[in-house]
Amino acid sequence: MFLDYLWPYDTPLVLTGAMRSAAQPGADGPANLLDACRVALAQNSRQRGVQVVMNGQIHQACSVRKTDSLALQAFSSPVVGPAGLLLEDRVHYLRPPGPRTVLPLPQQTTQKVALLEASLSADTLLLENILALDYDGLVIGGFGAGHISQRWATMIEHVAERIPVIIATRTGSGTTARASYGFGGGEMDLMRKGASMAGFLCPRKARILLWLLLGCQRQHELAQYLNEDI
Repeated sequence: MFLDYLWPYDTPLVLTGAMRSAAQPGADGPANLLDACRVALAQNSRQRGVQVVMNGQIHQACSVRKTDSLALQAFSSPVVGPAGLLLEDRVHYLRPPGPRTVLPLPQQTTQKVALLEASLSADTLLLENILALDYDGLVIGGFGAGHISQRWATMIEHVAERIPVIIATRTGSGTTARASYGFGGGEMDLMRKGASMAGFLCPRKARILLWLLLGCQRQHELAQYLNEDI
């Protein structure tokens, strides 16, 4: 996703890898490399930005995640599925290319964005010191559709007055809610306190986006990027 926001060309940038080394039976590296070359050279790959090609599937950078530590099918795109497949040495896309957002190169790279995950009985020590530690932004992986404890929510109101705060879901799939839960620590309460909901972005991708926007001094446009479709 980092590369996708900074890749301004119609020509695709294709990433690949291997889950088994060349010394292991059934090594997948050569096939993945060949597939990646086919995708990079295919005319219908243009205007699709950065893509990940693994195990016969093509994934868009904005949606792909590593969802298994060791399996050959280690990468997937929750909710939307792969953008395309490699079948009989040909590149087949399952949907047309969508609009892309490209950011300028960051003017600074020293910005700090903290990433925390909500958990049961978690204390507020880190939240209490986020500002004192000179962080420029905060992303929280929340419960369910983007929720945190009331103790954390109280701290978020103070933090969000000074730096951007994004609440994502830690579940691994799906989106954050915006108008479903109004209890203390629910998404409606957090939005009233100044936090932004990440939508379909997982916590790691939300952190990358915020880091880039801070580096481009465009953090005031955060809501625009979080409201984009997956």
